[in-house]
Amino acid sequence: MSTRTVVVTGGAGFIGCAIAPGLLESFDRVIAVDSLHPQIHPAQQRPADLPEQVELVHGDICEPATWDKVLVRVGQDGPEVVVHLAAETGTGQSLTESSRHAQANVLGTTRMLDALAAHPTRPGRIVLTSSRAVYGEGAWRRTDEEGEAAIFYPAQRTAATLADAQWDVPGAQPVAMDARRVQPNPVSVYAATKLAQEHLLRVWAASFGVEAAILRLQNVYGPGQAMANPYTGIMTLFCRYAREGRSIPLYEDGEVRRDFVLIDDVASAVVAAATAEHVSTDPLDIGSGQVQTIGTAARTIAAAYGAPAPHVTGKFREGDVRHAWADIEAARATLGWEPHYDLEAGVARLVAWIEAQPSVPPLPA
Repeated sequence: MSTRTVVVTGGAGFIGCAIAPGLLESFDRVIAVDSLHPQIHPAQQRPADLPEQVELVHGDICEPATWDKVLVRVGQDGPEVVVHLAAETGTGQSLTESSRHAQANVLGTTRMLDALAAHPTRPGRIVLTSSRAVYGEGAWRRTDEEGEAAIFYPAQRTAATLADAQWDVPGAQPVAMDARRVQPNPVSVYAATKLAQEHLLRVWAASFGVEAAILRLQNVYGPGQAMANPYTGIMTLFCRYAREGRSIPLYEDGEVRRDFVLIDDVASAVVAAATAEHVSTDPLDIGSGQVQTIGTAARTIAAAYGAPAPHVTGKFREGDVRHAWADIEAARATLGWEPHYDLEAGVARLVAWIEAQPSVPPLPA
């Protein structure tokens, strides 16, 4: 009898730990490969949240020797599924550390594909967690004088327009991100590398007869997210402000729209993509089914802690987009998946987890 094996790159990270229990229910072996980067794993130790049944291979996916080690451990049958999570994820950080993001996201993906191509047995499916960042500013709708609506793609917001507080596109409204209708248009180095991952996987998978499932995730948050990483986790950052009794600072005018999706719902989507009988050839958008302003999210967190009301700073971050949320109907139809947590329930889960931690890093003075 063959052994069903799944390999998870970045498997000791936030999402990797969250999907492990679900994968263990469907596969005989779960092998996680992770570099344990100190930005995410300061102690560079196996995380306590990773189930002990998961086999952890410590290594960099950009190094061929790592893949030699992983595939020797897998054996001749090869992995049935590969879940590709490993990536550098900081939007702002990618502007000043472009090579680091390109190496991890692009070279790391090609090293993985080369190793899988050379193995006697290739996986039946690869699941890639991509990002809503690939859409950039996304599609917007403008109505003309005759009342006809037209879809267009605005140019990237520049440092000059942001400095002048020109936050929105005049006379237009954004639309939901949906891979069936909205074209990618990255506006950050991080986003460009994630789109490159998608292209690389799709052409490689089509050539080798491997299924490729691509999930474009919205803003993921929740229990298990690194609290000390300054480049990810706005919801966790907001909680740290509120628990210290400080007013949460809001960028731009506080009306930036985001789709905050709890890690539990993301994990169930990834597991569904790894185990479903069939997957879509088109990317699937994964979100909460809701859209919130960052002001609404901050006020919800402030209320949970009894903290002062958030305040608008007018500051901005280059590479950020104005509005982003998902149309999740394709994911529902394809994966039979449904998100279960709204903003209030998700914040309650996050706050309870933070308060159960033995230590919470203080904010900089």
